[in-house]
Amino acid sequence: MFTQQMNFSIAMPAMVNNTARPSQPNASTDVPPTDAPDSRNETPQELKAVAPVYDWNPEIQGIILSALNYGTILAPIPSGYVAGIFGAKYVVGAGLVISSVLTLFCPLAADTGVTLLVVLRVVQGIAQTMVLTGQFSIWVKWAPPVERSQLIAIARSGTLLGSIVILSVGGLLCDTIGWPYVFYIFGVIGCASSLLWFLLVYEDPVNHPFMSTGEKEYIMASLAEQGRSPGWSVPIKAMIKSLPLWAILVSAFSIYWRNYIIITYTPTYFNTVLEANFRNSGVMSALPVCVAFPTFILGGQLAGFLHSRNIHRLNTIRKLFTALGVLVPCGLHLLLPWVRSSQITTLAILVVSPIFRNLCELGVLLNMVDIAPRYSAFLRGLSEVFSSLAGAISTTITGYFINQDSEHAWRNVFFVAAAVDIAGLVIYLILGRAEVQDWA
Repeated sequence: MFTQQMNFSIAMPAMVNNTARPSQPNASTDVPPTDAPDSRNETPQELKAVAPVYDWNPEIQGIILSALNYGTILAPIPSGYVAGIFGAKYVVGAGLVISSVLTLFCPLAADTGVTLLVVLRVVQGIAQTMVLTGQFSIWVKWAPPVERSQLIAIARSGTLLGSIVILSVGGLLCDTIGWPYVFYIFGVIGCASSLLWFLLVYEDPVNHPFMSTGEKEYIMASLAEQGRSPGWSVPIKAMIKSLPLWAILVSAFSIYWRNYIIITYTPTYFNTVLEANFRNSGVMSALPVCVAFPTFILGGQLAGFLHSRNIHRLNTIRKLFTALGVLVPCGLHLLLPWVRSSQITTLAILVVSPIFRNLCELGVLLNMVDIAPRYSAFLRGLSEVFSSLAGAISTTITGYFINQDSEHAWRNVFFVAAAVDIAGLVIYLILGRAEVQDWA
């Protein structure tokens, strides 16, 4: 799913004709210009990929990159609610199929026009939301509470693994056979994955045909205290009045403001600011995620260890992880505009910051499972609304900054992200809780 979410981030530098004179928003040519003075996209002694390029300015690029988030603003709540009622297997599976098929049509949509491409991305965002929210209702039925942090961390690390694959392979594909194959290859892989999903996934342990009786009894007994699934009744009024829930939602908004900028614009940053070619920008973008991947899983194990051994209260663990995940990357990213002359220093900052940033996934972003396990899919959907809204706004604003003032754009982007990030952290540290709420 995440390879499909990030494919435009790695393909965009190859899709855009940076050296052509301004023309129509979707004007394209079948081959990149050969007489361009900018040599960073050249690959000597290699056959250049033949693929269309478009005269999209940074503002149009920002709209295209953020379109996925606009599709997820309204979709998470109903998809999380439906998954909680009818089961996540078919909701998640359907979302994966739809997103994968639409990925295959992205090159055709790009060649048809910006409007069609934006509409396709909006629909794709809805489908991907079905996957990202529905999975949480599965974990509520499968993960014993004391093991939940570890298991969700392992599963969520797939987002990092997807990032590693798309960033490292995508740049190579763009540089050799052409950017359309980024969409074709990962669209086909998504279709194959959806087939495996329908064959191998079961809604709960009771219906699994190959598990031992002892394992089923252990899981069911460990889950007995958290209550039954909510059915059709969701205490909306009580949720609206819940300050701990609002703290989670506001913090999710502030965290994903920065996350979507990093996810979406890292390849562009390497390509434009550090003047790396497509292949190198993809590899360099993948390196921070490669380092963050094992540390994310280890962080989940650490959170589970601290909780199961009663070393710290769960509320303390969530807030400590969140504070580290916000403050350290904020400080590091604020340094980037001043060290951009050094590629090694820039890369070191971008490698270290995701290690700490991932702690937020084990802090506040996992907190809704603590305060209301019965409604975790619904609340995950609710947090996706705030996260997607942040992503839609932040990526659009980033494109606007770059289009208006290329010299100081990134400094402004990181200052605004730091302000949003720290404001959300303060609210969460004051109001956040990790105990099951009365309404849940």
